[in-house]
Amino acid sequence: NLSKTDAAGAIEAMLTVITKSLKKKEKVLLVGFGTFQVSRRKAAEGRNPQTGESIQIKKSKTIGFRPAKSLKETL
Repeated sequence: NLSKTDAAGAIEAMLTVITKSLKKKEKVLLVGFGTFQVSRRKAAEGRNPQTGESIQIKKSKTIGFRPAKSLKETL
């Protein structure tokens, strides 16, 4: 029985905590939903799809999500 304002505030607070944790490279586990984790991608060689020209792709960080077993089973 939350108002829209209260629900929006709760979601915003949760997203803030998740973002701060990921910045610290911590794993975020939401029981029954899944896990967010920062991972690194190595530098690689790719191709420009328009020209076919070879390009260098820089190393980067990305966020991965692994759904919980219970979430997968509901789908």
